[in-house]
Amino acid sequence: MPTFGDAPALLRSKIHEGYSSSSRLAASPLATHPFLFMSSAPDRLSSERLRAELGEVTIGSEIVVMSVAESTNDVVCELAKNHRREGLVVFAEHQTAGRGQRGNRWESAPGKGLWFSILLAPPIDLSESARLTTWGAQSVASVVGAFCKVSATVKPPNDVYVDGRKVAGVLVEMRARPRAAHLAVVGLGLNVNQSSADFPEALRDKATSVAIVTGRSVDRHALAVALLCELDRSYATVFTKVTS
Repeated sequence: MPTFGDAPALLRSKIHEGYSSSSRLAASPLATHPFLFMSSAPDRLSSERLRAELGEVTIGSEIVVMSVAESTNDVVCELAKNHRREGLVVFAEHQTAGRGQRGNRWESAPGKGLWFSILLAPPIDLSESARLTTWGAQSVASVVGAFCKVSATVKPPNDVYVDGRKVAGVLVEMRARPRAAHLAVVGLGLNVNQSSADFPEALRDKATSVAIVTGRSVDRHALAVALLCELDRSYATVFTKVTS
């Protein structure tokens, strides 16, 4: 997996928008985010807008939005070298080298999906990394099901399916640390506003998107907020640190 070290200046220069770690509003539960379809407003992610709606959270306490990245997992790995705190989230509007399990390429059409990675320090052993994969996939399935009003199911170990087609995937990469909680980078890719034509021909009978399922384009910002809220809530529940 990628190594951790100082974030290069080139990486910093590619950040499309800055990040904000302030906590200004109360956290919004999933139930407060009704399914929103696209308006005439530009469908572009904003770190400041996302932070403003999240409030006091762990996941999403610091958010970076990039216009393009090879892989958001790699970006988080680089940023983690500067001792970023748990909960850092990096979004990319487009990934040029997104990847899934076993090194498979993840297709990420520009501005059509949610491609992001989270820096975590869960109280688990390296051998338990599958727990993070299951947690991420189940959280995404829960939100997609609520938004689409359909049954979204997890296909082990890391994929989310709707109507027999893949809509999302999870990739977890971990790094050991001596005398400290191990670092984990959880990458998630969710197909949101793709049409069938946006997928390579070989994937058109295997992949789907939220827009294809619902028949409407989706407000990616609202969906991103709902995802981060649910991920934060469920992470605290599943990986609560036990203290004596």
